[in-house]
Formats: sequence, structure tokens, C-alpha cells
Amino acid sequence: MGGDGKVFTLAEVAEHNNAKDCWLIISDKVYDVTKFLEDHPGGDEVLLSATGKDATDDFEDVGHSTSARAMMDEFYVGDIDSSSIPSKKKYTPPKQPHYNQDKTSEFIIKLLQFLVPLIILGVAVGIRFYTKSS
Repeated sequence: MGGDGKVFTLAEVAEHNNAKDCWLIISDKVYDVTKFLEDHPGGDEVLLSATGKDATDDFEDVGHSTSARAMMDEFYVGDIDSSSIPSKKKYTPPKQPHYNQDKTSEFIIKLLQFLVPLIILGVAVGIRFYTKSS
């Protein structure tokens, strides 16, 4: 590995955010990908847009190959101070009152479940008698 075990803060890594000096954070490790910008299959803009933040999710979402992961070793410069990265907030849905369907609509639904098939049957029988008598 190229790094000497140095620990960087998010602010330090975020300073390296251009095409002449580009660092990324992936899985709590810091990588200097400046030399790789031109060769990156997704283009340099993908890497440049991932600077200044934890790019682990972006990296994992793409589904990089084993060889791409092995290539990362040559760009390693150190680790990130995880306390300098803001924690992600877990989504909690808003509290909503429990839906309590009133008894009237429940009664209407049961009534329709009984009457609709009877109506269909009555129409079918009526059509049959009408066509026989004609």
C-alpha cells in the first residue's frame, strides 16, 4: 500500500477536490485518484463529484469488479478520522393515526359483495329468457 497509515480529517480530504489533486474516501480509507482520473471508465467527473464526502455508497452502488478493488491499493494514502464525518440520520416515518374504518363503510362493502353477484346472475338469466322468447 502507498499510505503510511496517516489519518486525515474530512476537511483535509475535501481540500483535494480538483483534477490536479483528487482524493476520495471509500470504506474509511483515503485514496489519491488524481493519476487515475483519465483512465477511469466512468470518466473523471464521476470521481470529482465524489470528493469532499464519504463516497463508499457511490462506489458500492456501481458494483466494481475484483480487479478494480485490487487496483485501489496503489492509490491508498491513509485512513479517515471517522469522527470527522457527520453521521447519517436514520429515516423515521412521521407518526400517523391508525386508520380505523367506520362500521358503515364496512357494512356497505359486505352488502355489495352479496348484491353484485346476484345482480350479474339476474341480468344473465334475464338476457337468456329474452333471447329465447324472441
